Amino acid sequence: MSRISELQKAGSARRRLRELLSQTDNRKCADCDAPDPKWASANIGVFLCLKCCGVHRSLGTHISKVLSVTLDDWSDDEIDSMIEVGGNSSANSIYEAFIPEGVSKPGPDASHEQRMRFIRSKYELQEFLKPSLRISSGKTSSASLQTSFSRKILDSFRISSTSNKSDGLIEFIGLLKINVKKGYNLAIRDMMSSDPYVVLTLGKQTVQTTVIRSNLNPVWNEELMLSVPQDFGPVKLQVYDHDTFSADDIMGEAEIDIQPLITSAMAFGDPEMFGNMQIGKWLKSHDNALIDDAIINIVDGKVKQEVVLKLQNVESGEIELELEWLALDQ
Repeated sequence: MSRISELQKAGSARRRLRELLSQTDNRKCADCDAPDPKWASANIGVFLCLKCCGVHRSLGTHISKVLSVTLDDWSDDEIDSMIEVGGNSSANSIYEAFIPEGVSKPGPDASHEQRMRFIRSKYELQEFLKPSLRISSGKTSSASLQTSFSRKILDSFRISSTSNKSDGLIEFIGLLKINVKKGYNLAIRDMMSSDPYVVLTLGKQTVQTTVIRSNLNPVWNEELMLSVPQDFGPVKLQVYDHDTFSADDIMGEAEIDIQPLITSAMAFGDPEMFGNMQIGKWLKSHDNALIDDAIINIVDGKVKQEVVLKLQNVESGEIELELEWLALDQ
């Protein structure tokens, strides 16, 4: 491509971005309503003022990739994503769908602390999203997680524009909260140790823990969230050793059968109506990775299951988890 063609293409892309910014709902910051925003989160699809932009930068690019509307170079994909979302009003209809009573949106003169609390709740903790759209981000900066987070939101706009099924919620029956507690006697993949992290996959959703450096008995205590579709299968668990200069090494895998948990929970209905009690179990057998039967209990009005898995296709390693089922109406 000639230099002239490159300049013409860049000019066209910037023109598309300016046209989107000129729309009425984009003339105010998506988070505090300050006028004349000059920044944007390219993967979220919102325009921001300078003060809110600073908070977005502190979240990390796995949550929000901040670019200047006038100074930075934008890729075609980034501009396409912004246009596909459609602007601040469309994005806020998703990200601010359920702001609880007592929580107020910051104004243009809000303090940094007020902005930080609201923006973290809105994007990082995902407290105001429709439950079926939540993806736990952990604290990783992986590109795959960034894609998972932003793409799921973009998919919600496509669903709402092509279907009358209430933003696609008909596809989901509930949420699965997985607390990845700890690992035991994990495999050595470096000279003397490993840098392990856990990846969980359900359908097209993938979430992962942080990396624990040089530890074969890591403690994560990290909660990850997955939306459960009507036609769900097992949750796939994989443990990897993080490598800086080469591909990450696999440290074992296992499958989590969530059918017993969901069946037991649905059979009892609202768990808050019951005291603490056992309501089911996932039985250990030769064709699963369980070390012991995984008991399903109602604990303080919540349906939970303790699971300890022996990692497969590896010389050693166990993973301890706690699963919690959340019906959509919860």
